[in-house]
Amino acid sequence: MTATTALTSVHVDPSDDLGRELDRIRSEVVAARGTTDAHYIHRVLAAQRTLETGGRLALAVSILPPAWLAGTAMLTTAKVLENMELGHNILHGQWDWMGDPAIHSATWEWDFATPADAWKRTHNHLHHTYTNVVGRDRDLGYTILRMSPAQPWHPVYLLQPLYAALLAPVFEWGIALYDLEADAVADGRKSVRSFLGDLTGLARKAVSQFAKDYVLFPLLAGPSAVPCLLGNLTANALRNIWAHTVIFCGHFPGDVQTFTEDQIEGETRGQWYLRQIQGSANIDGGFIFHVLTGNLSHQIEHHVFPDLPSNRYAEVAPRVREICTRHGLPYVIGPLRRQYASMWGRVLRHALP
Repeated sequence: MTATTALTSVHVDPSDDLGRELDRIRSEVVAARGTTDAHYIHRVLAAQRTLETGGRLALAVSILPPAWLAGTAMLTTAKVLENMELGHNILHGQWDWMGDPAIHSATWEWDFATPADAWKRTHNHLHHTYTNVVGRDRDLGYTILRMSPAQPWHPVYLLQPLYAALLAPVFEWGIALYDLEADAVADGRKSVRSFLGDLTGLARKAVSQFAKDYVLFPLLAGPSAVPCLLGNLTANALRNIWAHTVIFCGHFPGDVQTFTEDQIEGETRGQWYLRQIQGSANIDGGFIFHVLTGNLSHQIEHHVFPDLPSNRYAEVAPRVREICTRHGLPYVIGPLRRQYASMWGRVLRHALP
């Protein structure tokens, strides 16, 4: 089934059985959360901090090329872990059940340009509630890309392959501007006062991010200031490209479906589950790969269970896939190269009328 196929099942089939089966999986995981999960997230946190410390120390003497390579590699990996497996998932409340203020959604502020509160509003609420609903899910193309035939075409979209590629290395800043919701102000859905408040919050976060990576640590590096700055810049760009790749491959391959607002009218929980499954895609890989994606390589499971611990997605994925097979539902999964090519195929296809 292609992305342009109209989904009629949300009108006809309430998917009660599907909802009950997925609710059962969720209840079982919630009941089983415990020391194994806590041990996992603390190991990831320790690894991230060790890599960041090692990377910062190596970049402090990065006038030596081997130190620059090692420092940049460690810092890049640390930033990927902080952004994907820690920040994104902590802000979803996946670890709130532990009651640990150090990794709680109410207290975590991540190493990313957009403030945590802005992200939680646009991502956790809008995107996960209205996944791939044209006109409701602003993450469907991030207001600048046409990713569905239901979105009206404009000549500017002819350039979207170019600006989609240019977005990747500065993805965090694109997301930060997107989270301001300037389009909502223009449409009268957000007040100017609220917008200015968010803009002030973003400005504070931007100054903090720039000062940390491009002023403080380069100054501390002394004679290695310039290579240190370049190492930080490279680490941020590579982290952004990786995040852009994982997120786009989880949401925009050609077999992922989009929906209209009419289709979600009176939507039941089972139908919401159905939309999450058909509006997401998984990426094949091993344990390390899944950790580095923040387990968003299990994007289907994440959209079905956004606040369950991310380390549980690999465990429940075979059960979710079996349920999909039994119900005759597509379960979109493939290797990274295939999902990446399919995603770009979608970007190119919808750039045209």
